[in-house]
Amino acid sequence: MTLDSPRVPVTDIAQPFPVNSRVVVGLAVPMTLAYLSTPLLGIVDTAVIGQLSDAALIGGIAVGAVIFDIIFGGFNFLRSGTTGLTAQALGRNDRKEQQAVYYRAMLLAVSLGLLTIALSKPFLETGLYFIKPSAAVDQAVRTYFTIRVLATPFSLVNYAVLGWYLGLGKSGTGLLLQTILNGLNMAFNATLVLYYDFGVAGIAWGTFMAEALVAIAGCVMVQRQISKRFEAEERPSRQRVFERVSLMRMFALNRDIMIRSFGLLFAYTFFTAQGARQGDLLLAANAILIHFFLTGGYFLDGLAVAAEQLGGRALGANYREGFVKTVRLTTLWGFAMASVLALLFWTGGPWLIDIMTTEPDVRQLARSFLPFAAMTPIIGVLAFIMDGVFIGATWSRDMRNMMLASLLLYLATWWVLTPLYGNNGLWIAIWVFLAARGFSLWWISRRRIRESFV
Repeated sequence: MTLDSPRVPVTDIAQPFPVNSRVVVGLAVPMTLAYLSTPLLGIVDTAVIGQLSDAALIGGIAVGAVIFDIIFGGFNFLRSGTTGLTAQALGRNDRKEQQAVYYRAMLLAVSLGLLTIALSKPFLETGLYFIKPSAAVDQAVRTYFTIRVLATPFSLVNYAVLGWYLGLGKSGTGLLLQTILNGLNMAFNATLVLYYDFGVAGIAWGTFMAEALVAIAGCVMVQRQISKRFEAEERPSRQRVFERVSLMRMFALNRDIMIRSFGLLFAYTFFTAQGARQGDLLLAANAILIHFFLTGGYFLDGLAVAAEQLGGRALGANYREGFVKTVRLTTLWGFAMASVLALLFWTGGPWLIDIMTTEPDVRQLARSFLPFAAMTPIIGVLAFIMDGVFIGATWSRDMRNMMLASLLLYLATWWVLTPLYGNNGLWIAIWVFLAARGFSLWWISRRRIRESFV
């Protein structure tokens, strides 16, 4: 038995619960709506800066966002790991562990947030070294990063709060928190840039204020939920929160998810870096199109969350039939939604490009690569769904290994195709990367189901 792939004890009695399309959609839709507001935030930020008709500023926001994606994406285990562990505790009806997972996640969030601020300068310089933007973009990135990094502890606390609520199956609360966070962020950013002329700094300060306000509100909400949901005798002791086996399992899970996340974000960073090396115009065009890609991903992440919660709960309850239904239903719904998204991106893409920038050359260049961005939801849907399945089941080692293997295939594809086809080859490499992750995890999941249920 391994820490990241526990076998349910024989003595556990399965606790069946409904797993059908209604339940899957009921969990997925609120988080789909919530996650859709996240790329909308990026679109609004790009559109706000785009009104200044300066490609370097658009690129500055794009490069700065990539660096923070690396930082926050690497720490995404605070959301996903908390969801999987909480869902499994819910399936076992272990009420003390449901709370203990939250407290462990909060401690980790604050500690990592403060550490990130302390190491912010090396993070920034490393990111700029690898991306190598132009001088104008470099200055914009430095302004943006120096301010926004101060919000890191609040951002990570928000990850932990959201993960806990999702693990309990309360996706409606997750929708509320994410909607408030992104709504405040967009409002602050637009106001500070368009009305107070703060430029790139306005985007950063707007993000800081939104993250801080929602983190405080989220912690208050969780404490009220704990007081309402759990009796005093059900509260975990300090010894339970710091129990060695549970901490080791959380650290092993988080380590593997972190490696997986850094692999994922390296792929996106590498994509941005290759665009930057071909000039500010191509960097700006790819930055706009990457929002299509991220929108598709965030849309499908709602179903991935359903797979996390239902899969984790089924594993905790030793409910094999429910786990298998979860995989099948989330996959079917995922391909249906991905097809709709691809059609919308293909037909509405030119209009969205025109909204996001007023620069004629950037518009023309983005349109020429639109078909690649439009097809990413269909090609990547299985990867998104399988990520949710493996996170909920805490099969993190397999997810980590398949990420690294797919990353090597991505780089090999880029190395072969980019000299021949330029930016087209770069987009094809992303396609290969997504497809490899999805199919490899699907293949492994069949064996893990046989091993994990008794």
